[in-house]
Amino acid sequence: MVQDRGAGGVQRDGERLVRHVQLWLTAVTVIANLVGAVVVFALLLWVVPSPVVAGDIGLVNLVGVPAYIAMALGVGAVWGTRRLLPRLRWVTEGRPPDAAEQRTVLRAPVHLLVVEGALWAGGTALFSVINGLRDAELIAPVVFTVALGGITTCATTYLLNERVLRPVAAVALSHDPPHRPLVPGLTARAVLTWTLGSAIPVAGLIVVAVFTLAGRKVSTDRLAVTIVGLGGVTVTVGLLTTVLAARATTVAVQSVRSALNQIEAGDLAVRTPVFDGTEVGLLQTGFNRMAEGLGERERIRDLFGRHVGQSVAQTAIAGGVELGGEVRDVGVVFVDVIGSTTLAATRPPTEVVDVLNRFFAVVVDVVHRHGGFVNKFEGDAALAVFGAPMALDDPAGAALAAARDLARRLDREVDEITAGIGAAFGAAVAGNVGAELRYEYTVIGDPVNEAARLTELAKDLPGRVVASGTAQAAADPEEAARWIPGEQVLLRGRLEPTRLVTPT
Repeated sequence: MVQDRGAGGVQRDGERLVRHVQLWLTAVTVIANLVGAVVVFALLLWVVPSPVVAGDIGLVNLVGVPAYIAMALGVGAVWGTRRLLPRLRWVTEGRPPDAAEQRTVLRAPVHLLVVEGALWAGGTALFSVINGLRDAELIAPVVFTVALGGITTCATTYLLNERVLRPVAAVALSHDPPHRPLVPGLTARAVLTWTLGSAIPVAGLIVVAVFTLAGRKVSTDRLAVTIVGLGGVTVTVGLLTTVLAARATTVAVQSVRSALNQIEAGDLAVRTPVFDGTEVGLLQTGFNRMAEGLGERERIRDLFGRHVGQSVAQTAIAGGVELGGEVRDVGVVFVDVIGSTTLAATRPPTEVVDVLNRFFAVVVDVVHRHGGFVNKFEGDAALAVFGAPMALDDPAGAALAAARDLARRLDREVDEITAGIGAAFGAAVAGNVGAELRYEYTVIGDPVNEAARLTELAKDLPGRVVASGTAQAAADPEEAARWIPGEQVLLRGRLEPTRLVTPT
């Protein structure tokens, strides 16, 4: 029903589901009434101390009770299913239910309970009159036994029908999850279990005591049989209804628990089916909304990390954000495509974008491998920072190693273009710059400007890579040995000359 298989496939699934529900509703009605009949006969024959099954009146009861139950089965099946099945037309049509149709499905167990209750109430009244006309003292035991069988039947029917109608309820609630309990829920199930497990046997013992106090002699053996009979009915039927009531709750809780395990494993797309209109259904709905919120939060976090860098995103999420920054010793690598204007003028825009995307993919991969993050993309250039916001043991060495690695990989993997690469090291301010409503994490300071100027020089050098002597001096000896000192130059916009170093 929930798969997109075309109108024909959905209708066939719906028709199959309705036939399945109709079959099981009929079976439940038969089983529950047979259980009630067995309870009635067991009480009349062995438990209730009265001549209800003796003589002519006994023959009437032994014949009339099965006949009435058979009639009630037919009437109940027709009355209950004929009123319910037309309300399930939306299932066979493969469309979402409206509010009235949804309520009909969720309240169907209550509706069928009322049908069974009415039929057994009629039977109680009928056989009370029949036996009362013969002997007024028979009214009380008849009312007790038939009413007990009716309560047993109604409770069993309600709990079984909840289970049978669960697939249809799941489809109905998948379109409009509940915001409040729509049917009697956990309290009703608990009351039914208490009624069959405690109230009825105690009531039976009270009835026997009343008979005894009223002057009817009850032997010790008869009293013992009565207690054993009521106890047997209580153990059997009470266990059945307790298991059914418990399963109705635990199945839903287990579905939520299973989904929670998948959430813990990282599957944020998991959803649990909502098939209960009670407080348990609210739990299932709440879980799905929680999972949806977690998934949306994770998507936002992922997009946030892609825009500002994962390290910046993790820092912001862990400690919050505020305007301003701190002075950090950072390594900086600036890379800029040579001849990007000519590239844009001589190639189609889609091809230019494809080349730039491959270019930036290499830049991002190399920078991340060396512990830095790409602070920003500027057209056909990129600025990478090492040592902020995540501290590094050797930010200068990481920047120099990334510059060398970047030159090799760009020459090998993106041979359509060439790029100048400059690396520098020094103190800079790293933090959030902008306004309260719009800001970005960036690095401002002399090493950033120096790296940009070195990149301009690198475009005219054979290896297209150059760094500052300050970066070489601050790097670990193994990385510093890979660079050769060169001349000193005064870079544009700077007051002191910079010692150039190039990779061996």
